[in-house]
Amino acid sequence: MKNLRKIKNIALFSLAMGCVTTSCDYLDIVPPEQAGLPDATKDAEATLGFLFSCYSGVNSCSPFSYGRLEAGCDEYVLPQLWGTGSQKITWDTNTAATMADGWRWGDIYRFIGQCHLFMNQIDNARGVTDEQKKQWSAEVQFLLAYYHMQALVIYGPCPINDHYIDLTTNEKDFPGRSHFDYVVKWVCDKFDEAVEMGLPATRSGDEWGRATSVMAKALKARLLVYAASPLWNGDFPDIDWKNKNFETPEYGLELVSHNYDEGKWNKALKACIEAKEAAEEAGHKLFQLEDSETLRKNSKIELPYVPLMDGQSGRDAAKDEDFKKHVLLMRYVVATRFDEGNRETIWGIADQSDILIGSLPHRVIKNNQGGWKAGYSGVSPTLNAVERFYTENGELPSKDEKYYPKSEWFQRAGATGSDLRKDIIKLNTRREPRFYAWIAFDGGDMGSRIMGGKPLTLDFKNNEMHGFNTSLFNRDNNVTGYLNQKYFEPSFAWYASSETSQSKPRPLVRMAELYLNLAECYAALKQDEKAIEMLNPIRNRAGIRSLTSGDLSKMSAMEWVRNERAVEFWAEGHRYYDIRRWMIAKDVMASGVRKGLNAEVESPSFEVFNTPVEIKQPFKWTDRMYLVPLFSNEVYKNPQFVQAPGY
Repeated sequence: MKNLRKIKNIALFSLAMGCVTTSCDYLDIVPPEQAGLPDATKDAEATLGFLFSCYSGVNSCSPFSYGRLEAGCDEYVLPQLWGTGSQKITWDTNTAATMADGWRWGDIYRFIGQCHLFMNQIDNARGVTDEQKKQWSAEVQFLLAYYHMQALVIYGPCPINDHYIDLTTNEKDFPGRSHFDYVVKWVCDKFDEAVEMGLPATRSGDEWGRATSVMAKALKARLLVYAASPLWNGDFPDIDWKNKNFETPEYGLELVSHNYDEGKWNKALKACIEAKEAAEEAGHKLFQLEDSETLRKNSKIELPYVPLMDGQSGRDAAKDEDFKKHVLLMRYVVATRFDEGNRETIWGIADQSDILIGSLPHRVIKNNQGGWKAGYSGVSPTLNAVERFYTENGELPSKDEKYYPKSEWFQRAGATGSDLRKDIIKLNTRREPRFYAWIAFDGGDMGSRIMGGKPLTLDFKNNEMHGFNTSLFNRDNNVTGYLNQKYFEPSFAWYASSETSQSKPRPLVRMAELYLNLAECYAALKQDEKAIEMLNPIRNRAGIRSLTSGDLSKMSAMEWVRNERAVEFWAEGHRYYDIRRWMIAKDVMASGVRKGLNAEVESPSFEVFNTPVEIKQPFKWTDRMYLVPLFSNEVYKNPQFVQAPGY
């Protein structure tokens, strides 16, 4: 982790810095050579710093912020007045002139240029062994593949920069977009090359977070699954989108293939099997209950309150206790380090981001001066997302015959305890452990120690506490009656005079994805039993029952896979890409689809607050939103470029 923290502070170059977003063009993406560039490789320490600077773009592409690109989906909404880039993406106001994505394109290609500068200089590095040169070069090959992959899945067919491009290069010689499948192959070959150059299978200590062969194989598998998905496997909505004068070898002016190819799924399946086997051989595994129980007991964390209707006849107290242990397990899964026994995270970054403060409610605890310590109360899960989490029976609430009928979901459940507990609605009871691990709701608890060492019980109907109040809280008000609590490690606490939290890595790739990618391949190839076989370890780890062939009468294997991804990867950045590659965005992102509880009302009654309402924001979906546009200057100044369709 130490090395990754250094990345943000590397000051050896201005190469990776550079332009103001609104004035950049493709030429600005290429880092200018500096007079002192040879100093970058004057000794081993300087050369290693140069290598770390190549990693800096990974943080720039991090999905763990409510304002970044990956939040532009249907998992949660933010207060309308915030006007973040992610919101503008969901409102379809992201244009080639405004670039609401933060112009990530510029970061990607700047760091591609940085990687090529490193490769140009590594042979001249002093005090560096031949083995170090080989290993560090392998890491840079990995990064070149990763950055191109980022450009590809965000912007669609993209230029391949396979060498350092000098600033004196004539504009007509700059590459344009290459065919999507061609870039996929190039990226996969580059990942393979990095592996063949000798990337280690695992790293630990100060090296944790740097490239490994397992990371390369996992990302290759992810990319091939994306490439086999409907958007890129025959169903791209604009059949006329082509280059005008830049040709891809063997593809000519074409940018996207418009015919379905089952072979893409077979290729993805092979890569997914290889990635999973490589990860297991390297010691990666799903984080399990015994792992989290060790951490919980060492930290003296109490089991959480969850409204399972304890004490009602027929409930098994031992099973309920095991259930609560699984709630904490799922909190630890995404908030533990390698040195704490986490072998699930294959690649992570030390990005605390703003999602924590954005998720905390108003008025958590008073400080010693009598003022309130508070969050922004803004990261608001949609009711749609809430309904995708399973019941304790492992089924969707709408399909579980043993669960409450939908007509009763928003009634009091009869939970015992304080008046706040008594207002918990039925929809928020008897749900699966991941729901209680990651979603917070009225009358329920947030965290284990957030409020001075105790859980914080939410009171959304009280406008003097956590409820809607524009006079007290200005534009920072919850939208849906739910809050996110993923990434809060169980020991996170605010006290009157201090704060207690530990820096934990955010998972970019974890073992659960390898199971679910494999399950998706099997489902696409109609091998339903094998798909279920890959889903069940994820479900069992989460504390819910295994699926059987009988469950295929309720939902298809692919529907089970897609919903499992929506739950397991809640707020991890996957869904932005999933709903687009599956081409279901028009169904889940359109105007009028997103719903929440009636939380944007001051001091509402129980009945008013617990009325499902359409979220009043200008959401819309148009097919141009499948891709992010290029900054208008890119297309204007580079004759090889064509704009994304619809912009």
